[in-house]
Amino acid sequence: MNYKVIDPEKYYRKGVYRHFTEDCKCSTSMTARIDVTELVTYSKVKGTKFYINFLYILSKVLNSRDDYRMAYLWQSKEFICYDVINPIQYVFHEDTETCSPVYTTYSEDYPLFYKNALADIERAKESREYGLDAANHPNWFDASYISWLSYDSMNIELPDGYLYFLPIINWGKYREENGRLVMPVTVRLNHAVADGFLIANVYRLLEKEIGLFVTK
Repeated sequence: MNYKVIDPEKYYRKGVYRHFTEDCKCSTSMTARIDVTELVTYSKVKGTKFYINFLYILSKVLNSRDDYRMAYLWQSKEFICYDVINPIQYVFHEDTETCSPVYTTYSEDYPLFYKNALADIERAKESREYGLDAANHPNWFDASYISWLSYDSMNIELPDGYLYFLPIINWGKYREENGRLVMPVTVRLNHAVADGFLIANVYRLLEKEIGLFVTK
């Protein structure tokens, strides 16, 4: 785990950063549907899991620019940018109706990521513990699939004043609309490091990367 410390005075969004860390501490979130028709078809043809394929693409997008890898270290009061962030996915246990977090290390090497994510999920299925270990996994972002519902909106709340900068991403079931398969995705980021453009850009990048992925 490596990171660079950012001087807020030299940060390209320094005015926004100051306002939303001092005057108005808040988050911003957005829900939109993305077209996953080709990714669903690709996953079926290749015999791979759509869920892991999307997780890989999402992780690639969030690692594609510094803005999505920002963090605040409250212990040292440092504003930082990680070299890489990794997804915390979740396994749901039908018998207990609880979930266990799954820590999967991101790799741009798709076969390696897929293999590791699949193994991580299988190990987590044996557990019934929540087992969240944020202290030893500081550069992990939350990636949670809400498999029971194709929702239209969602809001993630964090306590006022808590400078949590890493992305929180949720997505639901895809559904058919006008002959296409669309999936709701919710992106939450702290307003100090992101605005409407940067959040909307996640969706643009997701659809771009899906297009590149299915034509490999």
